[in-house]
Amino acid sequence: MRVLAVGVATLDIINTLGAYPQEDDELRALAQRTGRGGNATNTLVVLSRLGHDCSWAGMLGDDAASRRILHDLHEHQVNTQWVCVHPGGVTPTSCILSSQATGSRTIVHYRDLPEYDAAAFEAIDLTPFDWLHFEGRNVPACEAMLKRVRQMLRPPTVSLEIEKPREDIERLLPFADVVLISRAYAAARGCADSERLFKLIRPLAGSALLFVAWGKAGGWLQTADGVNRHRPSLQPPVVVDTLGAGDVFNAGVIHGLLEGKAPVEALATAVRLAGEKCGRQGLCLAPE
Repeated sequence: MRVLAVGVATLDIINTLGAYPQEDDELRALAQRTGRGGNATNTLVVLSRLGHDCSWAGMLGDDAASRRILHDLHEHQVNTQWVCVHPGGVTPTSCILSSQATGSRTIVHYRDLPEYDAAAFEAIDLTPFDWLHFEGRNVPACEAMLKRVRQMLRPPTVSLEIEKPREDIERLLPFADVVLISRAYAAARGCADSERLFKLIRPLAGSALLFVAWGKAGGWLQTADGVNRHRPSLQPPVVVDTLGAGDVFNAGVIHGLLEGKAPVEALATAVRLAGEKCGRQGLCLAPE
C-alpha cells in the first residue's frame, strides 16, 4: 500500500547514561550515537520495513545533517521527492538523554526552520496514495491540507497524530478517519485515563477511530460507536530504549488497518510492535 506522511525529521544526538542526572551533575555518557529522528519519518521507516511504499513530505535545512537524513530515508526506501529544502536553513536537532536504569528518554529539541506549508502540499498528486498521515502541528497549514484531502472525489484514509497540546490543535480532528493520541497530550488536558480522554475527544472527532498508547498500561481504542477496547502492553525482558516507541505504535495501527484487520487487531499489532521495540535499540523490528 502507498503511504504519504507529512511531518518533521530531525538529527538525533543520543547519549546513553547509567541513570538520569540530577541538576548540575557532570556525567560521562556510556555511549553516544547520532541518527535520523522525527515522528513522521520514524513511522514511515517502520511502515517501509513492513512492506509499504512510503513517501515523506516535510522541510529540511540546507546542511550536512539534512543530507544525512535524506541518505537514511533512501536507505529505508522512503521516497523524498516532496521534501522542501530551505536555503540557509538549519536541520532541527534533538539532544536525547537515554537512561539505562529505566529505559526512559528525555528530549531537548531545537528548531529554527519554517514548517512545511500548504502551498508545497498543493504540488503533490494525492490520487496514488492509499493512506495519508499528518503530524498535528502548524495548525492553519495542516487544516488547509486536510481540507484539500476532503475535497477529493475519493480521498485516501487520513490519520492524524495528536502528540502535543498545540493551540487550536483540536480544529484538525473532524478531518481525520483515524486519530492517534499521545499520553502526553492526555496528561496536558488533565485526562488521567483513556476513558476521560475519549470523552474529551469524541465530540470533536466525529466517527473517527481513536487510539492512544499508554506506556506500560498498553493501548486503548474507541470505535465510532463509542465502544472502548484495551490491549495490554508487551513487556520485553529488559527495557533497552523507549525512544520512538510511540512512532512504532502509530505505524502498527496504520499497518494493521491497511492490512484489513479489525481495529482491535490493529491495536494488538501496534502494542506488540511498540513493546518489542522497547527491548531493542533503534527502530529494528522482529519478524512478523
